[in-house]
Amino acid sequence: MRSNTGSSPDKPLKEVTIYTDGACSGNPGPGGYGVVLLYQGHRKELSAGFKDTTNNRMEILAAIKGLESLKEKCRVTLYTDSQYLVNAIEKNWAQKWRANGWMRNKKEPALNADLWARLLKLCEFHEIKFVWVKGHAGNPENERCDQLAVAAFKQPGLPPDIRTEPV
Repeated sequence: MRSNTGSSPDKPLKEVTIYTDGACSGNPGPGGYGVVLLYQGHRKELSAGFKDTTNNRMEILAAIKGLESLKEKCRVTLYTDSQYLVNAIEKNWAQKWRANGWMRNKKEPALNADLWARLLKLCEFHEIKFVWVKGHAGNPENERCDQLAVAAFKQPGLPPDIRTEPV
């Protein structure tokens, strides 16, 4: 999903690469996310865990946290091993769910609407290309994100994953 709002013609956007992953022990169960941000030789890693969540929520939250950490509008290539995440954005599923009042169809609500709403706002600000990578296939940054996510959910005293109504 690409957006051109707020870009200046004389100042090119910074190009940032983000890798993300979510993990859960059980589904639902304790879970975590891991993020690796790369920009011109700089590297930043983010992670956190929650005591009762799902793998899909952690996949979406990883993308949100990576994008929220950017201090200005950027051109982002976001790599994830979640086809659910890539397809929901690149095939406009999440945008359709939002337009339909967070319903997948006439009978089924869209799951994780609170997170999709946050992610769609970020997609409207940044220029983002979501790219699927095969998980656990030797991609060093994807493997690192998985390590961060697993370590995060193994921490003691995890906070709850609070679900809210989308705004």
